[in-house]
Amino acid sequence: MDPTGLGLNATESRELEQRLQKRQMKEFMGLFSNLVDHCFMSCVDDFTSKSLSTRETGCITRCVQKQMALSQRLSERFGEHNAAMGAQPQK
Repeated sequence: MDPTGLGLNATESRELEQRLQKRQMKEFMGLFSNLVDHCFMSCVDDFTSKSLSTRETGCITRCVQKQMALSQRLSERFGEHNAAMGAQPQK
């Protein structure tokens, strides 16, 4: 039985699942990379030491927390928007 509901055979269904998993991983890695780049560029400015200063560490922690909260809120709003769109009568 095809769990996707697209009328695919078992091989096609597995291939689709693998492609979706690869795409999700690629998207996650892109988001993670952007987060690292943003917080690094915003917080790290002293390259005279191989370790982060207390200020840099605190800045990075706050930056990551804010970005994660933003991502979660955007996801929630997107879900709310989709639910509202789905609740509207079709024309």
